[in-house]
Amino acid sequence: MIKLYDYWRSSAAYRVRMALNLLNLRYESNPVDLVKGEQRGADNVARNPQGLVPTLDIDGLRLTQSLAIIEYLDETRGGLLPKDPAARAHVRALSYAIAMEIAPVCNLTVRDHVGSMGVMTSEAWTRHYITKGLTAFEAMLTTAGRYCHGDSVTMADLCLVPQIYNAERVGIDVTSFPQTAKIVANLREIPAIAAAHPDRVKP
Repeated sequence: MIKLYDYWRSSAAYRVRMALNLLNLRYESNPVDLVKGEQRGADNVARNPQGLVPTLDIDGLRLTQSLAIIEYLDETRGGLLPKDPAARAHVRALSYAIAMEIAPVCNLTVRDHVGSMGVMTSEAWTRHYITKGLTAFEAMLTTAGRYCHGDSVTMADLCLVPQIYNAERVGIDVTSFPQTAKIVANLREIPAIAAAHPDRVKP
């Protein structure tokens, strides 16, 4: 049995849940409560030395880092990145724009630290960086069709969906990014995507 160690509201875990669902891979979910600090516990650190989620046990391997996991799933099962090298590079760029630029500065640890400093609220911080990042992302959608790259779901879409979920949670009007909003609306119609939504998997 494939085992996923995740947290229901983790953007990174959300990405992997969608990938597994799209590939019709059944898995056992093992929650790691980030709010309670379980990610820093000995059991989770033994699985994931960074003290993060997700961790995926599959094929006799233990994998960490959501994009590395998604690329492994693509390389072993297919279907999550285009075959053409130029297209793959563009999908990676879109993915990294979210997973490496927006998400890290808006994660729970950073938000809590910013809030404790009293310079601005964690919500204001998050709104600033998500808005800045999505503005750039909208301009990068040069090969979009129904989804971020053409008419097939790719890793870029798996990064976008959780980011929009987070944007809406802090009150950002996603319709100000019209192409992005249209893509997300299309993605939310896919049963495998909808089934991975935090509200569907929360404890």
